[in-house]
Amino acid sequence: MKTYISSWPASVECPPFPRRLAILGATGSIGDSALKVVAKHPERFTVTALAGGRNGQKLARLCNLFKPRYAAVLDDAARREYFAYVEDGCPTELFVGPDAYVRLAALDDVDLVLSSIVGAAGFEPTLAAAQAGKMIGLANKESLVLGGHLIRAACKASGAVILPVDSEHNALFQGLAGHGSDDELKRLILTASGGPFRGRDRAFLETVTREQALAHPNWSMGAKISIDSATLMNKGLELIEACHLYGLPPDMVDVVVHPQSIVHSLVEYVDGSQLAHLGNPDMQVPIAHCLCYPERVTVDVPRLNLATVGTLTFEEPDLDAFPCLRLAREAFDAGPSHPIVLNAVNEIAVDAFLKERIGFTDIPAMIEAGLDRHVPVDVSTPEAVLALDDEVRRETKDRL
Repeated sequence: MKTYISSWPASVECPPFPRRLAILGATGSIGDSALKVVAKHPERFTVTALAGGRNGQKLARLCNLFKPRYAAVLDDAARREYFAYVEDGCPTELFVGPDAYVRLAALDDVDLVLSSIVGAAGFEPTLAAAQAGKMIGLANKESLVLGGHLIRAACKASGAVILPVDSEHNALFQGLAGHGSDDELKRLILTASGGPFRGRDRAFLETVTREQALAHPNWSMGAKISIDSATLMNKGLELIEACHLYGLPPDMVDVVVHPQSIVHSLVEYVDGSQLAHLGNPDMQVPIAHCLCYPERVTVDVPRLNLATVGTLTFEEPDLDAFPCLRLAREAFDAGPSHPIVLNAVNEIAVDAFLKERIGFTDIPAMIEAGLDRHVPVDVSTPEAVLALDDEVRRETKDRL
């Protein structure tokens, strides 16, 4: 595959154990799961750096436990909270501000960067890790949505390797590994749970509340990703991510709704074979696969029993009721600046919905309007990507 995953040259050695980790997004749900894996296999890891956004209290407690050399928060309020809870004698040096994340991602004494920051904020640290030649466990799909072309180029230049943490892309990675050349692949099939509103029509969706949209039936996730799952935008972003990870056009990436969330994705080959990855929906599984790649380790997740599951069902996504998936595909087709607009408007719209300023169906309406207004621009540099992202966010806020 045309990817910086399964085509990693055999001559390049994986970092030895214990691996020195930087976890960006340590206080979120991915960070929680990653640190469970670390705690279960302490001989395999050294926690070198933890970044905790604005949750200074939780970050302090993690630093008390894991004693990383470095930590980072986004602002002074989080810094003050951190120092109110960190124990005397804790050896951790704290950095403050968005630039601190970039600094942690490129540290010389870090082997593997787990990029699990939510949203576009993950782009710069992920790019920094790629430029520094790190092994990257990527749980921030927005990095590739904004600047997949730049991150791929950085990986090629530095020798950095991206391992996909999202359960769907991790499933694709495992289905692709060791299975022939590019001309043998037919398509990739991402599975979607359908979220809490599967089967509902547009009339119902116009009445959806914040609490209803946050109640995902299968996965425990943060608020933003839960809303993206409910609108199917999460799957749209994953479609774009897959195109960048595997160097494929969007017409080779399909989506099927699978409400049980047992089959995490499938790879179809030209002979009609489909390789599926199955497992209980728990993020410890793909996280452990990436942190320990190419080895496998035990995790505290219930074993999958298909007899207990009983039935697995699949259906086509309803693109009329959930247009975000269609909009993501169209944005990728339109050129590299359109996905930046798609993501920026979506983040502002989701935040407005969570604050009960707009309705659920206003989210895709705002995204479509933003894409319709956009005139393609050059985004061949990180500065241009960030400038467009900032411009679209300001314009979208002004229109609320």
